[in-house]
Parts: sequence; C-alpha cells; structure tokens
Amino acid sequence: MTKRVIVLMGGTSAEREVSLDSGRACAEALEEAGYRVIRYDFDGDVAALVAALDPKPDALFNALHGRWGEDGCVQGLLELLHIPYSHSGPMASALAMNKPMAKTLVTAAGITCPDGMVVSTRALAGGDPMARPYVVKPLAEGSSLGVHIAHAGDNRPPLGDEPWQFGEEVLVEEFIEGRELTVAVMGDRALEVTELRPTVEFYDYKAKYTDGVTEHLVPAPVCDAIREQALAAALCAHQTLCCRGVTRSDFRYDDTEGEPGRLYYLETNTQPGMTSLSLVPEQAAQNGISFPQLCAWMVENATCSG
Repeated sequence: MTKRVIVLMGGTSAEREVSLDSGRACAEALEEAGYRVIRYDFDGDVAALVAALDPKPDALFNALHGRWGEDGCVQGLLELLHIPYSHSGPMASALAMNKPMAKTLVTAAGITCPDGMVVSTRALAGGDPMARPYVVKPLAEGSSLGVHIAHAGDNRPPLGDEPWQFGEEVLVEEFIEGRELTVAVMGDRALEVTELRPTVEFYDYKAKYTDGVTEHLVPAPVCDAIREQALAAALCAHQTLCCRGVTRSDFRYDDTEGEPGRLYYLETNTQPGMTSLSLVPEQAAQNGISFPQLCAWMVENATCSG
C-alpha cells in the first residue's frame, strides 16, 4: 500500500517562512516519489497537532526549523506517540541545537573548534570579552539568526543595533579568517564539501535564503587533504552527537597563508534547509541522488525509539 506521510512545517520560530518553503518542496518531492502526502502547518497548537496525528501516519517528515521543531521538543512528542519521523531524535536534536554543548562534545572527539566562551549580555555590554574581531552568537538558534561580528575599531555594540531577543547569554567566538565550507551527512556517509561565497559580509540569514546572494561551489575548490578532513569531521560530529538521517555541518577554513590551511568546526544542523537554495539537495545531486529520491530515503529511514 502507498505510505501515508505527514509533512510537518511552519512552526512558531523565527524560521517559520524557511520551514514553509522546505515543507512545500519536500511534500511535492514525496508526491513525485509516490507517497500519499498530507501537509500540516503547525501554528503552536500542540493539541491540534496530536489530533491530526490520529490515525497515525506511516511516517512524519519533520520540516520544522528552529525552536520546538529542531531542539528535541517535537521529537519527544513523536516518541511518546510512537510515530516514526525523519531526522535526529530528541537527545541529538537538543545537543546539536545547544552550540556550546555541541562544541564541547566534538572537541572531545578531536575536532578543532574556534576558541570561545559563554558570557551574559550584561557582561558583553560592559566590555569586550576577547580581542576583536570576534563573533557573537545566540546559544540555540539556527540560520545564523542573531549572529554578529565585532570588528576591531568598530564602535557598534557587539549585539548589533537592533534589540537583542535571543536570551540573556551568548556564545562569543574568535573570528576565523578564510572560507565558509559545509558538508552534508546522509546516514553513515558524508556526501560532499561545498564552499559558500556570499556577496555580503558573512553567510548570514539573508545570504542563506536570498537567491543570488551566495555562490555555491560544489565540490569546493580545496586541496584533497582538507576535503577529506572536512568529510571525516562532519561524519564524526554526526556520530558524536548521536544524529541520524540527514545533517549538515558548517566549517570555517583558514587558508590565508596558503593550502593546506586549518579547518574549524562551527556547528551541526539536524534540520538542514530543504528549499530550492538548500545545500543538502545539491550535494545529494552531486552523488547522483535526485531530490525525490533524497526525500524518499528520509521517509524510508524514519524511526522512533518507541
């Protein structure tokens, strides 16, 4: 029988519109692959969502991004309901979403990360916690939301000009010169290395989701040693954080003094974007996997611990 799949999208986080784009694209791909698809736009009403999951679907494709959909909350609900779902489980989702915790774990696994620390927004307002330039990040947000670079000699506040809305603590990291690289992992294999070349200052929310702002170079024009290191580090991070399904890990590559330079791990995304601009489908296509095939693989590998 044709499998009945609910595609969960939308949500209440700051990444709602991106989630809707991902959900629509994945729903269309799954229909093309032959599944019976039901689209569900989650608006924060958990009781209504639970009602919509009765009768239980054969699988749920989680296309939510950001808080609640990416941090282990919806995953925990699906575990309680015994409904197989795509992407990582509650623990892996929570660990990867918490940038300081994820860095602690992958550093222990031997992966190099930028030096950094967690500081309060009040302390940050009182003075620089490290020499500039440095990067300020929310502890648990995706899509580069709230990320700022504090440049040397810049009089702008480290948290930017807009009111800060991402919590009372932040992650402050040294700024790494060089290039932006990313690697998708599908199950037990890393797919490819992509270099991202934004036309804006850095690979922020606008660069990720605005057509024409960022050039994707796949495979990335890096030396073989760095390519292999990036592939191995992404797979190691995926496994260290106990992820499953598809993830995407981001890196900075400092080759300012020539190749091979030094590779730095930034974060792992357990719910990577699946829009027309997204990186995972590009890397899958590089490996001969079409978008419908990729989405179908994610459904066929959907699970829950029960």
